[in-house]
Amino acid sequence: MNIEKYLARIDYKGPTSPTLEVLKTLLNKHLLSVPFENLDIHYKVPIELNLEKIFDKVVNRGRGGFCYELNGLFYDLLRTIGFEVKMISARVFSQKGQDFSPEFDHLAIIARVNSRDYLVDVGFGEFALEPLVIQLNEKQIDKRGVFMIGKHDDTYYEVKNLLDEKWLSVYMFSLKKRDLGEFQERCLYQQTSPESHFTQNKLCSLATDKGRITLTAQHLKIREQDKTTEVKISSETEFLSCLEKFFGIRLNNSVEHAVSLP
Repeated sequence: MNIEKYLARIDYKGPTSPTLEVLKTLLNKHLLSVPFENLDIHYKVPIELNLEKIFDKVVNRGRGGFCYELNGLFYDLLRTIGFEVKMISARVFSQKGQDFSPEFDHLAIIARVNSRDYLVDVGFGEFALEPLVIQLNEKQIDKRGVFMIGKHDDTYYEVKNLLDEKWLSVYMFSLKKRDLGEFQERCLYQQTSPESHFTQNKLCSLATDKGRITLTAQHLKIREQDKTTEVKISSETEFLSCLEKFFGIRLNNSVEHAVSLP
């Protein structure tokens, strides 16, 4: 972990003491700087749960990643700075299937600050821009919506998002401490299974101050407050051009070094 390089990557120049204010700012800066993306999966570049390799990808090469990479690396930054943190497993809710995914489907972070636990997540795409305090059934107003954390059962907590006056489940999680290696099997599934939504389409998405920019193989969507602009992507060349223009990502090196997944 090279703290200086990481902080430069997310354009953070403030103090590094393990306070709630620092945690909030680091989380916000990270979400506005590092995209959520699954491009390696579609260019057949294996994603390994190795923090040194993830650091090289995200920090040195200016890429993004998905939850195992982004939250795994952010956890390591927070731990190195001095925060009391742990990785946790979350099970994502499917509105289509009306059920929760298997254990280790999502990696998130719990940070303990001033004797309170906070849910921290830089690897879920559209989600809260600030840490969510784990205080049961309390509405938490964030720039990206209204959230609430409650008990799902004796083991799991459940985070919900208020949308159109309805509380929708996002994911459930336990407070059990996990190691990065425990997510390896599910990480491989996400890269290789035709049932994984990560294998369905290329995706690169980044939060902005006013909304979000999202690029898929078919469309570029720019949302600014209540206005959304959508442009059709008609070729791989156009996709790569938008990727560089809007996210600063060039895939030449990744593609050149692509190898087959298991």
